[in-house]
Amino acid sequence: MSSTTISAKPVTTTLRPIEAGDAARFHLLINDWEICRLLPEAPFPYPAPLARDWIDAAMADRAAGRAYQFAITDAPGTDGTQAMIGCAGLRLDKSGENAALGYWVARRAWGRGHGRQAVLHLLRWGFAELGMHRVIATVADDNAASLAVLRRAGFTETGTGHEKFISRPGIRQAVRHFAITREDIAFRDAAPKPAAPANDTKPLLLVAACALIDKSGKILLARRPAGKKLAGLWEFPGGKLAPGETPEAALVRELDEELGITVRTADVAPFAFASHGYEGFHLMMPLYLCRRWQGTPQSREGQALAWVDPTQLEEYPMPPADRPLIPLLRDFL
Repeated sequence: MSSTTISAKPVTTTLRPIEAGDAARFHLLINDWEICRLLPEAPFPYPAPLARDWIDAAMADRAAGRAYQFAITDAPGTDGTQAMIGCAGLRLDKSGENAALGYWVARRAWGRGHGRQAVLHLLRWGFAELGMHRVIATVADDNAASLAVLRRAGFTETGTGHEKFISRPGIRQAVRHFAITREDIAFRDAAPKPAAPANDTKPLLLVAACALIDKSGKILLARRPAGKKLAGLWEFPGGKLAPGETPEAALVRELDEELGITVRTADVAPFAFASHGYEGFHLMMPLYLCRRWQGTPQSREGQALAWVDPTQLEEYPMPPADRPLIPLLRDFL
């Protein structure tokens, strides 16, 4: 994992990996009763040595691929620096398919939307980069702000329970459990608006897609990388048509740009099409089949690639427009 900042303009909240130099400010911010009482593993007062140990453990977990902790930062100040105002992280289970979310924001930064934006940034990054499918979170029943953050971020409440909080000895605190999946967050980003009046039409976006089929009958899927809309979802390679470009010509160009392979227009055959309304536009996507090409498909735009048996396509989360094509391909192949 590089130290690239995760951000989403024009939002001012950003995330960056925790660093050794964060220990002093981490301690300054978390050593607050109003923070510690809401975190199960945070004592109060919060000792400075424990802050340093936590930072060291977070960096070790990242190196081992067990957990990814980030500093939540505010907009740059006049000197160009970004002050740490909290932490957010994901801890993976042994399967790597599920992760637990944890976060907190310093009291001085409450009420500005930093918590919600940090959670959304982290989810989009995690679903795109970590290969996980589900994120869970547990919140104290009296933590109204975090309950609102999770609900607004798209989490679904899955149950209630009781847990021990170090800073509240002698009681078992009532908690609420939440969960969200990769498809939940992706579909939330792409959810269409309510139906527009008849005289309010959306622009039509034309996209060509291709199901590359190898000699064993497997189909190539590409996973959208972090930073792109619907990041973390799998799709058929392809892309937008340039003005005056035919779908076949667009595929020849896109497959070269995305995968580094050479395809002739005569090698792609029309198979089916998808029609789906997204927010702000309507997508029309013809799907082509291709069994012949030159070169070996390689990721050239940061996307993960997978050769998938037609019977297993449904196991890969895909955008709403692509999903209706799955049974057609499965039955045909």
